Amino acid sequence: MAQGTPLRDPEKDRLLTPENAALLVIDYQPEQISTVASTDQDRLMMNVVTVARAAVSFGVPVVLTTVAVRMGSNSPTDDRLTEVLPDVPVIDRTSMNSWEDPEFRAAVDATGRRKLIMCGLWTEVCVAFPTVDAIAEGFEVYPVADAIGGVSRDSHDAAMQRVVQAGAHPVSALAVACELQRDWDRGHGDKLRTIMKWYFRRLAELAKPESAAS
Repeated sequence: MAQGTPLRDPEKDRLLTPENAALLVIDYQPEQISTVASTDQDRLMMNVVTVARAAVSFGVPVVLTTVAVRMGSNSPTDDRLTEVLPDVPVIDRTSMNSWEDPEFRAAVDATGRRKLIMCGLWTEVCVAFPTVDAIAEGFEVYPVADAIGGVSRDSHDAAMQRVVQAGAHPVSALAVACELQRDWDRGHGDKLRTIMKWYFRRLAELAKPESAAS
């Protein structure tokens, strides 16, 4: 029987681990989702749900935020995410840049993590602004490229270039799940298998012609 690779210090590891990372989920609300045009909206939601499922499965702390719900301008977080994150409190802001919201910042600091997995809508605003600010304050930020989107492909691409130039490290949804597991023989491999089975089943569903009309 093969033995797993040696476990590096999970808090000081260069890669993402359940012990050194936090997940930030910003503004996955119907109004924002409906205006994403840089990618397929259903695939985008599949990917952010995948990241959320991975965070819950591996015990990664999650900070969940919305914008302008109390103001009556926007709806709450999409049900597809709240079903996965039922116990995560929601921080509602008025600021476009979540990093400027004291409650959001306090929640990030309370995780004690310096590696931030970043998911948000739109890329050019709700991802770019806090990413640039967080990096300037010494955090490492990992925008999940296939779980975020902008109002156009150009907007998304320009924002990704901006955050990369600032020092961000783009990742993908499935890569995040694999990075948290790292080794099939490390224990709890069923967590990743469960996520992958759901992911590829949902991917196949979205590939069917009838899914485009649903």
